[in-house]
Amino acid sequence: MPPQTRLPLELPSNELEGVGEDTWLEVIHKMEEVYSELVADEVELEAKNTQLEQSQQFIFSLISAMSDVLIACNRDGVIEETNAALCTLVGIAEPELRGRNVTDLLADAQSVQRWQLATFHAATHEMAPVEINLRDATGQAIPVDMNCTPRLNSNGHAVGQVLVGRPMGELKRAYRQLREAHDALKTAQQQLLQSEKMASLGRLVAGVAHELNNPISFVLGNVHVLQRYSKRVAQYLQAVHQTDLPPALQALRQELRIDRLLDDLPSLMEGTIEGAQRTTEIVNGLKRFSTTGKEEVASVELNAVVERAIHWVQKGTAPHFEIHWTHTPDCLVQGNAGQLLQVMMNLIQNASDAASSNAQPVLRISLARLADSVEVSFADNGPGIAPDHLSRVFDPFFTTKAVGKGTGLGLSISYGIVEQHGGHLRCGNQPGGGAVFTLRLPLITTNAERAIPISNSR
Repeated sequence: MPPQTRLPLELPSNELEGVGEDTWLEVIHKMEEVYSELVADEVELEAKNTQLEQSQQFIFSLISAMSDVLIACNRDGVIEETNAALCTLVGIAEPELRGRNVTDLLADAQSVQRWQLATFHAATHEMAPVEINLRDATGQAIPVDMNCTPRLNSNGHAVGQVLVGRPMGELKRAYRQLREAHDALKTAQQQLLQSEKMASLGRLVAGVAHELNNPISFVLGNVHVLQRYSKRVAQYLQAVHQTDLPPALQALRQELRIDRLLDDLPSLMEGTIEGAQRTTEIVNGLKRFSTTGKEEVASVELNAVVERAIHWVQKGTAPHFEIHWTHTPDCLVQGNAGQLLQVMMNLIQNASDAASSNAQPVLRISLARLADSVEVSFADNGPGIAPDHLSRVFDPFFTTKAVGKGTGLGLSISYGIVEQHGGHLRCGNQPGGGAVFTLRLPLITTNAERAIPISNSR
């Protein structure tokens, strides 16, 4: 505050007639009061100017930081204020935007009509959201979701509108992120439910596998005994046939085809033993599925596993399934032959089921040796995999087969087995139609011939 200056108290030499000293003193006192009030008003005005500048700076920083576009216009639609987001969107500097009409920024006549309708509703003090197209810096139409509200003066009268909007691309991106989060939540919920199902199924499978072990052991034991008995019987009959048999016995020998029976017995016994051993492997696979344990693995030649899988599927459920396969140079991987056979058979059987709708179902199996791994591809001529199902093919219990035709566990178990072997199993569609499953496994190193334990977590 500037120092106050006191007026001189000396009376002029030509004192006015009739004006006394007291009157002059009162006048001087009033002048000092007025001057003090002027100084106080000036200080208060400076303080208010400072507050106004701070408020303006605060509002300006808020407007500049807004990611949404902002337009403040008068009642005729002439732009009076805007922000950096709009300038960036339309490619026009802020000074050039001021004084222009909002309709100059709109991309089409339909947007102009919507803008006029929105301003009409805004005049009634109602929120009027509207979607309009703004013309960006390249001249392209950018859809913007705009809210229009009235702008009032100090007397409460409408003097214009304030438009705040967000490009629809950002809204769509936010909606997509929300949808992805929702899908992730649903997936987590489904995985939790599947985990509960898998736990219950594991207990059930463990009990079934235990019950199956006993009859399979009986079958294997009895067949081995029968195999030894059949050799003795064959040896005895050969000795008998070397003697001179009566004509009646010779005719009975021809009628009963004893010689052919003796020739078929060894292969029948071997087939029965092989089938029982395969059943044992399946039961062991069920045990591995239901419990966590370690299993000895060794070097496995993949060509032999593929050919064995083809043999079993064609001898069993798909005798007329045409499979194209060419034996390649030996490819050794580190793993369990029974588990890999289970994977190969599952992929071949699934290909047979998928291509069964074709008049001539065909599967092409190819083996390619890479630098440090080997790939086995299974390409069928079926209808292929629907795009919506590609991400769920290996999920437990997911199946596109009819009720009672599949459990949805085969590919899930196969995927887990391949992962345990350090490999990867993926699926896709061929350009010409049909599905293709590709199995990749690491080749064994030169010093990895010895068996090592591998964890089985499925």
